Amino acid sequence: MQLDHHVNTIGRHLRARFGERVHKLPLHANFTCPNRDGTLGRGGCTFCNVRAFSDEAEAPIAQQLDAGRLRTDRARRYLAYFQAYTSTYAEVETLRRLYEEALAGADIVGLCVGTRPDCVPDAALDLLAGYRERGYEVWLELGLQSAFDDTLARVNRGHGFAAYADAVARARTRGIPVCTHLIVGLPGEAPERSLDTLKRVLESGVAGLKLHPLMIVKGSRLAAAWRRGEIAPPDAARYADVAAEMIRRTPATVVYHRVSATANAPTLLAPAWCASRFEGIHAIARRLAATGPQGSLTAQPLGPPPLSSREHRAPA
Repeated sequence: MQLDHHVNTIGRHLRARFGERVHKLPLHANFTCPNRDGTLGRGGCTFCNVRAFSDEAEAPIAQQLDAGRLRTDRARRYLAYFQAYTSTYAEVETLRRLYEEALAGADIVGLCVGTRPDCVPDAALDLLAGYRERGYEVWLELGLQSAFDDTLARVNRGHGFAAYADAVARARTRGIPVCTHLIVGLPGEAPERSLDTLKRVLESGVAGLKLHPLMIVKGSRLAAAWRRGEIAPPDAARYADVAAEMIRRTPATVVYHRVSATANAPTLLAPAWCASRFEGIHAIARRLAATGPQGSLTAQPLGPPPLSSREHRAPA
């Protein structure tokens, strides 16, 4: 069951722009985080262990991109995705060097830069806006997780919703689209809070969304609470119900970069279904097929998926 029949996915968005498949290539540029280096705190967010999706020790950017190209043979163009930790947390000249090293490849058509809302100085935004002006696809990915300050304090984010709203507003004045990361199932949050978070994020003018279920990973502070039986991440069916409801309340113009998530073994502790890339995606697609696609609860419902240049059917 194809998700982009029901959701405006990043793959669907990129096919519409470039006429063919474009893949993200994740990068680890050895950034850190102010919530780990002592600037705001140490230990990071309670749910975080970057080893769940990326190695700590990484090769040079060009070598990582080459390795990523070898892992996928289904694309000829790519986005360089600065994924690990806080990828705007450095002097702007350091950022420029790293970003331009990634953009040096002729098949790299843009950047996705993952960061925190409180680590987006104007100089970094101006740099990203410059790449947009040069014709690159550019996304600023902001980890928010929840729009509620009590939840953000509970998971030790080190910032509130106001920092997020400010970062989005400054990005929008420069024409930079923002993709916001949200976690469903955070401690103390009922499903209704995920819907309220979505409403506040959409009101901020976000252009993209990335949904994750709460995952318990080794090395995170939540792992001890999970072992004591104090928290339980959502099962696949419950997560699919909430995620599908959020997607149906999202206008079709908003791009979903991800609707579920996985973690690498052996770091993942729970839920077991997050070891599979497809279980959550298929469950959500089935819900949407039965209840309606993205935007079906708004005035902007989703239309049929576009065909890429290599998928156009010959005229009858």
